[in-house]
Amino acid sequence: MKDSKVYIIAEVAQAHDGSLGILHSYIDAVADTGADAIKFQMHIADAESSPFEPFRVAFSYQDHTRYDYWKRMEFTQEQWVGIKKHCEEVGLEFLVSPFSVAAVRMLESLGVKRYKIGSGEVRNYLMLEHIALTGKDILISTGMSGFTEIEQALAFLDECKASQERVIFQCTTAYPTPPEQIGLNVLPELQNRFNLPIGLSDHSGTIFAPLAAVTLGAKYLECHVVFDKRMFGPDSPASLTFAEFKQMVEGVRFLERAHANPVNKEDIQGFEVLKRMFGKSLAVSRTLKMGETLVLNDLESKKPADRGIPAELFRQVINKRLKHSIDAGDFLQWGDLSE
Repeated sequence: MKDSKVYIIAEVAQAHDGSLGILHSYIDAVADTGADAIKFQMHIADAESSPFEPFRVAFSYQDHTRYDYWKRMEFTQEQWVGIKKHCEEVGLEFLVSPFSVAAVRMLESLGVKRYKIGSGEVRNYLMLEHIALTGKDILISTGMSGFTEIEQALAFLDECKASQERVIFQCTTAYPTPPEQIGLNVLPELQNRFNLPIGLSDHSGTIFAPLAAVTLGAKYLECHVVFDKRMFGPDSPASLTFAEFKQMVEGVRFLERAHANPVNKEDIQGFEVLKRMFGKSLAVSRTLKMGETLVLNDLESKKPADRGIPAELFRQVINKRLKHSIDAGDFLQWGDLSE
């Protein structure tokens, strides 16, 4: 990322549930949140799946196998052209995670700007090589990878002579992710190890982790969005509603302004009036007669700060004798005191 602005990605994934109409409604809703990009997943069942895939098989009322589910998530190339056009019309970057070489080829025909690599694809070197050969930027989620696998994947991209920009995302493959597994501590470690822009791909279903990530140096954020967390779909519990997502975007922009405007704590020149208004002067807490010696319990501090002896100098008046009587509540002046 070339500037200090955090790049915010709204992840739709399979929240459209295979409906082209619902997908287009997501595009319009995301555009209203202030996100920079909207991200989809491109699944081509014949290219990426098989009858042996066991993951999340019995989660759908209408899909007998995971292959059937991926098949239902497919869109034609013509439909993807329309999806990309709609995104661009509303000012969103069209961002897609491929899960097969066939998907990379289709995305190249669509003219995508860059690629997002899902956590499960970090070791899919065959697909990574096809992406590297495009010369386009790569955003890499690391939810299933330790530092060694990340290093190996980056080294592989180097072998492919891929010179494009890379971004490393801390990610936890748990839906939703509990606080104990978010791994905010990993963000600065990723930065230190790889000297690359870092991001958080969050599945907590809250705005808290993304905001914390920004304070730790994240320059990219990715969060799932859904119209309602009760909707059917594998990612719904780990998603933000659109109201939450918009609040998260507003929070990020707030933090950007705060970080971009460091405060000089020594510069207090603008507080003179307020310091007089809220500061305190010394007063006496009881009526005192001429010649009495002031003790600690005789003193009180009262606003404003310019009516007598400053309250911070109280030790200098203790054990001083009064030149004349003074009423309770009156401010104490240096002229009231004998040497």
